[in-house]
Amino acid sequence: MKKVWLYWVLGPLVLALFIAFLSDYFREEAVIKYFPLDQESQFTSYQTNLEFASQEDEDEYEVHWDMSSKTEEKMYLRQDVSLLYVNGRLKGIMSKWEENVDEIAKQTSLHGEDSQKYQAITFHHGEIHRGEEPIKSVQATSEDTLYVIDSPHTTRTAFHKPSSPEEKEWKQRLDHSIQQQIEAQWDELLDYYQVPKDQYTLVPLTELADYEEKPFPGTTEENYQRIKGQLWEGLYKNYILGITDTETTHPIQSYIPLILFDKNGKHLMVLFEDDTGNKHQLLQYY
Repeated sequence: MKKVWLYWVLGPLVLALFIAFLSDYFREEAVIKYFPLDQESQFTSYQTNLEFASQEDEDEYEVHWDMSSKTEEKMYLRQDVSLLYVNGRLKGIMSKWEENVDEIAKQTSLHGEDSQKYQAITFHHGEIHRGEEPIKSVQATSEDTLYVIDSPHTTRTAFHKPSSPEEKEWKQRLDHSIQQQIEAQWDELLDYYQVPKDQYTLVPLTELADYEEKPFPGTTEENYQRIKGQLWEGLYKNYILGITDTETTHPIQSYIPLILFDKNGKHLMVLFEDDTGNKHQLLQYY
């Protein structure tokens, strides 16, 4: 199935009415929607944390996963959404939204066993309404990575960055094994949609936070923030809600989506396979 995101230009009055209508329409389920950034407001803090919490028993342990963000002022709508991948596969989605607040925080715990690589990425968003002024927004992205080494041949340990030769070896071993599995699915998706790989810069979804302070490949300082906001808007509607709205009871197993940035700076593409085995290609034109 192919989905295309299209963005168009409307007159100022029509656009304002259209935006107001959408804002009221989506309030029931708080859909993340991009609006031009407010230059007068910003986040004072935002973060994603993964922490090794406790050892449940000889076979299991516990990992804490939390997200939080705070803005300078209370906003009409604040929402954070976080994705957690374990060894490259989606294992959880955490979301929270509130109206007229300046702070969002949520946390949960999960049980783990064996050696695992945990990766979490969070999109922090705020929607600002000031009287008759056009709706504006603030946005940010954060991430965290945690390695838990649980092997019969070594003492159970956890780290964000390796600090010993043994930890470096375990990190390389896990990274290599996981990357092989992910790239096999990415190659299958690239072949399925006949995408000319050499015409794009490939970025895993979990690495989007690396571009928090710099433009995406092929984009400029002027259009980067808009592209980023519209990318997360599309991911939320077509990827995140598509998974959380499923009526099936099987566990989430989909691999990290691949984002491809056109080297000519015209569009981006998202490729992923959902947990039911259906392939998806999403397009966003700049």
